[in-house]
Amino acid sequence: MLSEVIATRYVTPLREGGSLPGIVEADDLGTYVMKFTGAGQGRKTLVAEVICGRLAQRLGLRVPRLVQMQLDPVIGLGEPDQEVQELLKASGGLNLGMDYLPGSIGFDPLAYQVDPVEAGRVVWFDALINNVDRSWRNPNMLVWHGDLWLIDHGATMIWHHNWPTAAAAAAKPYNASDHVLAPVGPDIAAAAAALAPLVTEELLTEVAADVPDEWLVDEPGFDSTDALRRAYVEALLPRAATIHERISLEAEVKAPAGPPGWLTDHLPEWPHKTHKKKSDSE
Repeated sequence: MLSEVIATRYVTPLREGGSLPGIVEADDLGTYVMKFTGAGQGRKTLVAEVICGRLAQRLGLRVPRLVQMQLDPVIGLGEPDQEVQELLKASGGLNLGMDYLPGSIGFDPLAYQVDPVEAGRVVWFDALINNVDRSWRNPNMLVWHGDLWLIDHGATMIWHHNWPTAAAAAAKPYNASDHVLAPVGPDIAAAAAALAPLVTEELLTEVAADVPDEWLVDEPGFDSTDALRRAYVEALLPRAATIHERISLEAEVKAPAGPPGWLTDHLPEWPHKTHKKKSDSE
């Protein structure tokens, strides 16, 4: 179960994220990055953050500590930004907090080297949860005290947005050709050998149990929150056993496109017959 804290001060928004997370201080004297139930992506983003973040931690990957954060919308009354005010007003109650890592910097593959073993573990994990948001355009990784930390898992497990098709979606391969760590040469086989045996039914059940009930209620097709938690287990468990066989790391190579026909079709073959080669005139 995630520990619970109370937000005491809204510090500043983080505008890099589409959901407008914010830095918030809490009653335990900690500072957190807060993700809100009132954001456009809704509570399923927070569910994904908890399941994937806790699973990563249990597998030995570095993810900031997660907490439940109680928010009183009155905190937003003094905010000059209307967008922030509206977000805080819409997010009263239970939200998600992640430890703020002061002094951390965004991962840059040109400045920070990752060995193939660690890269393989990250790519394998992202394949397991079907993370489409760890590309070179948006790595969603931080370097803190010389170590690599994984953040932002809201855009994962795409199947939980359409449960009737979840089994088919969870069985699909994972295209990692655009993954920020693909150029490193990730050791997928070593990662699968080390991590897949750890992803047991018991572990996934424990991870799913960390999701607060109020983020799971009223899901169409499920008569209880326990049934919905079970659906997450049933989607991830078989995927963990075989996903390493269906990870693609090589980008599709396409032949360069030639000029359009409307530009070249009317031109005579080169060299033009009216032009003599230099050797002909000598």
